[in-house]
Order: sequence, then structure tokens, then C-alpha cells
Amino acid sequence: MRQPELTTLCYIEKDNKYLMLHRVKKEKDINKDKYIGVGGHFEYGESPDECLLREVKEETGLTLLSYKPRGIVTFIYGDATKPEERIVEYMHLYTADEFEGEMICCDEGDLVWVEKSEVYDLPIWEGDKIFFKLLEEREDYFSLKLVYSETNELVQVVTV
Repeated sequence: MRQPELTTLCYIEKDNKYLMLHRVKKEKDINKDKYIGVGGHFEYGESPDECLLREVKEETGLTLLSYKPRGIVTFIYGDATKPEERIVEYMHLYTADEFEGEMICCDEGDLVWVEKSEVYDLPIWEGDKIFFKLLEEREDYFSLKLVYSETNELVQVVTV
């Protein structure tokens, strides 16, 4: 049985825009050609906040000064006929509205400021549309479970 993956994802906000990462630089990338926030996998012993701050700095060059945990998103994906091989990921979702530093080039894709109203028109995961809606509508911390098929089709959504 696989161990769950632990990750962070952050949407940095400025002037009614989100900083998005257009994932175009890695060949073997489940997010290839999609727009996502910035973040990544925990290093051993890191807290969610420590992972967030390190990943944002590595990917953008920015240091977050004000950020807020918004929810936990559970992803399940892979071959449903082999449940022991399915990937389970617990993603700590954040937003940030204050930062300092100069933006750098990211080796995982292109960093782009996108109008919040245009995010839904980008190539993003179907489940991302759900948590963007939750970020817009809710101030409280939420829990969201997204189950994808082996063909990356969203097949189950559970919101708390």
C-alpha cells in the first residue's frame, strides 16, 4: 500500500489577480499544460506552513508576509481496479496577499498573473474549479475530496 503524498498549494493574490504557474517545462508531469498555484511536496519533518514558505520561495523567489490556510483537499487518482496502487494526496490549500522580493524564473513552468475572473477559462483541473468557487464563497476552512478516474475524469466530489 502506498503512503499518502503531502503537499501545499498557494494562490498569491494581487490587484484581483492570482499568480498561476503554467506547467510547461517538465515532460513527465501530471499537471503538464495546466495552470495551477505554487507549492509542492513536504520535506521530511516540515509543517504545512514551512513547506508552503519554502516552496513559494523556491518557485517564485517571493517571501510570503501574509498568508492564510484555506482548506485541505484530498485527491485520489489512478487505476480504480488496483486500489492499493491509487495515489492519495492531502493538499494544504493557502491564499496569500502580501509578499516581498523579486520574482524569478521557475524551472517547472511560466509564472503568470491571471485575472480572477479569467481563471475558469484556463486549462485547469475540473476539481480546481470547485475549490476556486469555495475560495470565492467561503471564509471558513473547508475540506474537499476529489476522486479522479484513471483517465483523469472527476468522478466524485465531497465537500465539508
